[in-house]
Amino acid sequence: MEHSARLDVALAPNKPSRLLLQNPVMPASGTFGYGTEYGDLVDIRRLGAVVTKGVTLLPWEGNPQPRIWETAAGVLNSVGLENIGVEAVVRDKAPLWATWDVPVIVNVAGHSIEEYAEVANMLDMVDGVAGLEVNISCPNVAHGGLEFGTTPETASRVTAAVRSATALPLVVKLSPNVSDVVSIALAVVAAGADAVCLINTLRGMAIDVDTGRSRLGTPSGGLSGPAIKPVALHMVHSVAHAVDVPVVGCGGISTAEDAVEFIMAGATAVQVGTATFTDASSMLDIIDGIAAFMEQHDLTSLDELRRVV
Repeated sequence: MEHSARLDVALAPNKPSRLLLQNPVMPASGTFGYGTEYGDLVDIRRLGAVVTKGVTLLPWEGNPQPRIWETAAGVLNSVGLENIGVEAVVRDKAPLWATWDVPVIVNVAGHSIEEYAEVANMLDMVDGVAGLEVNISCPNVAHGGLEFGTTPETASRVTAAVRSATALPLVVKLSPNVSDVVSIALAVVAAGADAVCLINTLRGMAIDVDTGRSRLGTPSGGLSGPAIKPVALHMVHSVAHAVDVPVVGCGGISTAEDAVEFIMAGATAVQVGTATFTDASSMLDIIDGIAAFMEQHDLTSLDELRRVV
């Protein structure tokens, strides 16, 4: 669908590529596979970008089943970053991404700071990879990203290591499971992040009262969906006031109105996750809905919508 309002945004305005997106809507990491899985369900060319599931140095099997449990207004997941490893991504996925007109941002995770840097280095200069999203905030991986995203010091160290390993644009995804997300956002920007993304899932759990056991294969997981939207919106608003780089809003976005709220709160772009599980075309509806809202209110660019209220 053609839109008269300009929807394009830059996630790395100071980089040569600027990581330019034709619109501000993209999938949240872990909800869209490597992008290839949704090719028959969604016109990927219409998205602002594709964000892949987390990629690690070696293949990860992920967590034991069950991995998903539906909650009131949300979903608990404990997938555990199951992925094929960076070598297979470079060999099997990147050549296809290079044929797409949509930028692909690869989410990067690891057990150690050195692993993050090595994965980033292996993805550097790979045709088909437009940028990296550094996952320092995964609450459902034992010894995984969460520990790196909980303090400004460790978050800064991971970001600096990845920054030194690649020239690609860097988006750092932040955890909501912290006492002061603004200080962590400032730390990763100072260490070289071109943009920040928030929020990742909230820590949560569910118990089967008949067995007394967790509903997941692990004791706890990550809560996503509409239930976390007010928390995400508040944190995006707080960080957007504090940093001078683009903010990508994520958490409970299901409709165009949700996306508009995040943009008004200061987000440059948004990610959609859980909503895609119930309606594969939700991102396309959100893109069209943002454009319709802007046209209805005589707005010609997203900068006019972004108010940082």
